[in-house]
Amino acid sequence: MTTSVSASYAELGKTPQQLCAERTRRILDATQLKQPDRVPIIVRFNFMLAALAKTTKLDLYEHPEKAKAALINAALRFQPDAAQGLFGSPEPSRALGDVMTRWPGYGLDANGSFQYHEEEYMKAEDYDAFLADPVDWAIRVYLPRTCKELEGLKELPPLAQILGGFYGVVFSLLGPLASPGVRRAAQALAKASDAHARWLENQGELVKSMEAAGFPMLPFENCGLNAPFDFMSDALRAMRGIFLDMHRCPDKLLAAEDIVARTQTDYAIAACRAMGNPYVFFPLHRGSDEFISLEKFERFYWPQLKAMLLELIEAGLIPMVFYEGTWNKRLKYLAELPKGKTIGYFHRTDLFKAKEVIGDVMCIEGGMPVSLLVGGAVQEVREHTKRLCQEVGKGGGFIMATSTGELEGANPDLVQAWVDATREFGAY
Repeated sequence: MTTSVSASYAELGKTPQQLCAERTRRILDATQLKQPDRVPIIVRFNFMLAALAKTTKLDLYEHPEKAKAALINAALRFQPDAAQGLFGSPEPSRALGDVMTRWPGYGLDANGSFQYHEEEYMKAEDYDAFLADPVDWAIRVYLPRTCKELEGLKELPPLAQILGGFYGVVFSLLGPLASPGVRRAAQALAKASDAHARWLENQGELVKSMEAAGFPMLPFENCGLNAPFDFMSDALRAMRGIFLDMHRCPDKLLAAEDIVARTQTDYAIAACRAMGNPYVFFPLHRGSDEFISLEKFERFYWPQLKAMLLELIEAGLIPMVFYEGTWNKRLKYLAELPKGKTIGYFHRTDLFKAKEVIGDVMCIEGGMPVSLLVGGAVQEVREHTKRLCQEVGKGGGFIMATSTGELEGANPDLVQAWVDATREFGAY
């Protein structure tokens, strides 16, 4: 493997260890609202790796060593400051009979793109049971609906029965545990757990290999959370259901949001401390200008999300928030967050306006529309990159990235032009 000609002369002759340290420092300086030596650039290749490696997406998922080689080759070719490869693994989904997601080779053809299949997995009439005991409801009702291999869990008795100690276990639990359905569910969970453990092991090896090649891995996606409204919408009530809930049962929705906020926050603090990684990733889906009015945003979305962010910050964690959609009308709310404590990754928001409103509050990430890297021209890419570097990157606190975490369909020549232009125009 050879180093891309896009590498600057200042980097020639440096060891991978030196380059990795410099790139890590560059990204950290930007996240802390400092001015690094130049604007850092993060490239999330994702499914573009299959095209670069001239293979299928399924092949990369089935052969982690090929996916690792594809990412390392892409990083060496384009020379970003950090790079990201494939998202997750379909194997736990296969083991559980998951009906919520579609993967290459699992619900899709070998070159299909990951999809989320949204349904009202929680019915409106489930609110009372959810609010009374969310764990019991999730295990005995929700999981059997969302995972075919876990349907047997609906045979379990109310889980509070085990509060009877020995007698509760013997007379209420042991019988159902011996049923074929519950045993099948236990086997599926064990199989999914093994698959996930293999994926984690592969990820650990990938991090070491990337660092040995001179590239730090992104620290942001280790622990993923949702805004409480998104949690209720994405995984439980779906968009139609939650929009009705805001009018038909707003108090129950708010009470449910309190529960999922508490559960997620407690989980994130414990998980991040156990991993020794302070970053928490928040992909936001339905808080944007297009989805929800400011009136509803102020009641059902922002207070709950803000409270979670503040508690995580108080615990010493760093929320990295993907503001999907357009947040132009909501930037003033983001200005309420503590200075230098979060990272804002923006999708379609006007970054030049964002720099004015929140540029001294949070690191801004994003800026390059994927569509421009798919069907644009080199000069268009260079001009847009130059403006981003000079205006959004002014004074630091900016990470160049694409508008979404996916480069499927992108033209490699345009991606190279983008990286090169960031190096050229992003120097301070």
